[in-house]
Amino acid sequence: MTPLRLTAGAALALAALTGTGAVHAAASPAASAVTVSASASSATAAAVPAFSDGYGLTLVPEDTQVHSPTDFTITVTTKQLSGKHKIRILLPAGYDTDPGRRWPVTYFLHGGGGNVNDIAAAPALHSDSMITVVPDGGLKGWYADWLMQNTAEGAANWETFHLAQVVPFIDANLRTRTDRAHRAVVGLSMGGYGSLHYAQARPDLFGHVAALSGGIDFGKWEIRGAVLATELNLAGAWCAASGSSGSGSGNCVGHGPYVDSDAIFGSPYPVFNADRVWKAVDPAASANLAKLSGTGITLYTGNNDLIDVHTAAASKTVKARLDQLGIPSRLVDYGNGASLGPSCNGGHNYGCWALAFADYVPRLEAAFAASS
Repeated sequence: MTPLRLTAGAALALAALTGTGAVHAAASPAASAVTVSASASSATAAAVPAFSDGYGLTLVPEDTQVHSPTDFTITVTTKQLSGKHKIRILLPAGYDTDPGRRWPVTYFLHGGGGNVNDIAAAPALHSDSMITVVPDGGLKGWYADWLMQNTAEGAANWETFHLAQVVPFIDANLRTRTDRAHRAVVGLSMGGYGSLHYAQARPDLFGHVAALSGGIDFGKWEIRGAVLATELNLAGAWCAASGSSGSGSGNCVGHGPYVDSDAIFGSPYPVFNADRVWKAVDPAASANLAKLSGTGITLYTGNNDLIDVHTAAASKTVKARLDQLGIPSRLVDYGNGASLGPSCNGGHNYGCWALAFADYVPRLEAAFAASS
């Protein structure tokens, strides 16, 4: 049987509803600005902890960027992914001055069309109580090991890269607390899916999870449509057609080269169980939510634009199913954003997400401290 494909017209319509890349960038120019690098020379090199290759990751030392003594980006290669990939790391101010101390770690997963520099738009995540790690998630990686490895993206095993390589690599090279009670995964939009999925896939690693405006219910056709739009790069096409632009440059962020609409999770259509992978990794599935017993779970969403109206519905579904399972969780639906602050309009942007993280991080810090 010939697999069904989403037509370009239908996907373009979905992109208009659920496209993300341009929204992320336009909402916060700082999120996509290129930080001036100070590569490995004398003073700046001394400010960066020494890293060693391992767990399938090979460092590219000449590509190291030092943004400040507690904020730097390393570059690695791996057989799991094509090309080079950045990992931005934020250290607490006391990391160097307290060499006997080990620190909790939070992994921040950026959204579609984003990159590791998006962390600049969420300053609360640069905390003096924890290490924050921001691994590259690709323009449309969807935090998955792709079914198709022969697309224009080449090797695309993002989940393996993050969970089997980056996490142990960070633990081997930095003074981290390695128990789940002192490790969190948080993300927004595409990264909201990634954070909830990773917490379910590896509950042994993560004791805390937060999803902001997350694509966390694959039972919703709008969420599946967002994934397909990134595969076909139609969110970028919609951006160009609508006159939206990213980073103030007049160029749409886009989601990289076109790939087959079945490339990541296979066929999205519920015909003869063709969408079995989508169902297997659906964060809203009760069987997957049951794996979060004993995990601190927080969901944030607005509901005031064409994207977050769907993430709000998805978040409410997840919350309701967690309640049915008797698993505690916290849902913050900030509606039009008035309850968060003046920079939030209740939409799919860093004007809201920065304030959500400002609310979340002190709670996470307290949970880390209580576990100690």
